Amino acid sequence: MTVDDTTSGDGAEPPSDPSVHATPHHEVDHTAEPTDDPLAIRLEALILGADRRYTPFQAARTAGVSMDLASRFWRAMGFADIGQAKALTEADVLALRRLSGLVEAGLLSEPMAIQVARSTGQTTARLAEWQIDSFLEGLTEPPEPGMTRTEVTYPLVELLLPELEEFLVYVWRRQLAAATGRVVQAADDDEMVDRRLAVGFADLVGFTRLTRRLEEEELGELVESFETTCADLVAAHGGRLIKTLGDEVLFAADDAGTAAEIALRLVEAMALDETMPALRVGIAFGTVTTRMGDVFGTTVNLASRLTSIAPKDAVLVDGAFAEELTRTGDAPVSEARAAEDAAAAARAEKEGTDGEEPRPVPKYRYGLQPMWQRPVRGLGVVEPWLLARRGQS
Repeated sequence: MTVDDTTSGDGAEPPSDPSVHATPHHEVDHTAEPTDDPLAIRLEALILGADRRYTPFQAARTAGVSMDLASRFWRAMGFADIGQAKALTEADVLALRRLSGLVEAGLLSEPMAIQVARSTGQTTARLAEWQIDSFLEGLTEPPEPGMTRTEVTYPLVELLLPELEEFLVYVWRRQLAAATGRVVQAADDDEMVDRRLAVGFADLVGFTRLTRRLEEEELGELVESFETTCADLVAAHGGRLIKTLGDEVLFAADDAGTAAEIALRLVEAMALDETMPALRVGIAFGTVTTRMGDVFGTTVNLASRLTSIAPKDAVLVDGAFAEELTRTGDAPVSEARAAEDAAAAARAEKEGTDGEEPRPVPKYRYGLQPMWQRPVRGLGVVEPWLLARRGQS
């Protein structure tokens, strides 16, 4: 999909409108021209399901929207400017009608519609790049001597396209159902946007030194293994992987107990893998602003700072997280209190209780050890707590 800018001719939007600027995750190439490679054109028609028919101006006019709004929608989706080349299809016109129709019906404001376009474009752009780089590239190795990659690509895409499309819709619906369920369970309307979450960063120690020592292929395999392990563990134990940053992942959970289990399992999994560097994790609990699948705010910044000062193979948490663990009974207020509870329960069992059920010993899952208070840049003085499983130092 390609895009025209406006009829001004200089290819630049007014800088006062932030919605038209590309994000760092998906830069727009303002010099792009539609390809005239025959195979590329055939593949494009196969994937899009239609031939090129409209210039950007014609597509906007056919959809019944202004060229300015069409340009902003297309830019938000991450599509490159192509002047007035005839490169758009009926699907492009339909997409414009749908987005503008949601605005006209009052279901979405114009800024929200642009945000929908941007979030969808960024997410699917990364997915498409990954599928081509890691998936199709390997599958399109010529199966027989003398065959070229291009001779294999078209029939392979033709076979895979409907299956991948169905799978994408299935996963999206599943994720949408899960996200909607979390939101509607919020205590009030304000919490639907600014929610209280546990947010954690997991960071590989000494990754910069590794980049100098390992070959590119080895480094890529290590990063892929790290991200895969993290994604699997976070999902399996009820958390959400927000994003991966090569040597670091950001995850979130609705409660402190879930986040604690994820963090400790990540450290344990990396420790068992001799090919992996040590891991350190920082977690904070508090109000978080969510936008376009990402999380922002002081809680996120604090989790990042805690990660940077955490010892290797260890998990540091903030005071609010520690307090939440004790409130839910996942951790004792102190080890001294835990010892007193255990001793009292043992005495009661030994002395008998005249037919009454003996008082159960609290089964704490985690232990918390207070660390030295220290100043954290931009956040003042904090008192981190070292998180561990009960019985571990």
